[in-house]
Amino acid sequence: MLNALEVFTTVVVGVMVGVEFSVAFVINRILDALPEDSGQLGRAHGGRMLGAVMPVWYIGSLVLAAVWAIAGWHRPGAGLVIAAAALLILSVIMSILLLVPINNRGKTWTPENRPEDWKEQMNRWDRFHYARVAVLIAAFALLVAALT
Repeated sequence: MLNALEVFTTVVVGVMVGVEFSVAFVINRILDALPEDSGQLGRAHGGRMLGAVMPVWYIGSLVLAAVWAIAGWHRPGAGLVIAAAALLILSVIMSILLLVPINNRGKTWTPENRPEDWKEQMNRWDRFHYARVAVLIAAFALLVAALT
């Protein structure tokens, strides 16, 4: 049963890393290259859509890692899982303090009501998101290493 939990947790976190990596390095680049207001409208829609799903995914990933750490306390690699869980906690804290406030504003913007500095705010969100992706990749790598 513990092996299934380990694999399931690693897959869930890995897919989350893939989604967040794609947002950072593919989706937002595409949206930023669209003409006129299309990119801003796309980011607002993405903020609404992913903003509804990602909290469950982040917290679920953290819970899975915590259960793995507790259930596998006696096994080799437990320290790696604990470190990964700590990084997942950091990613949640980063999200709540840095990214969610910007996302909550951005998902309500339209070309008619967006602030003058909307691009700067999106660039700031992108920078925070790059850091969060790095944290998530490190957590995923630790979970993969703990499998061996």
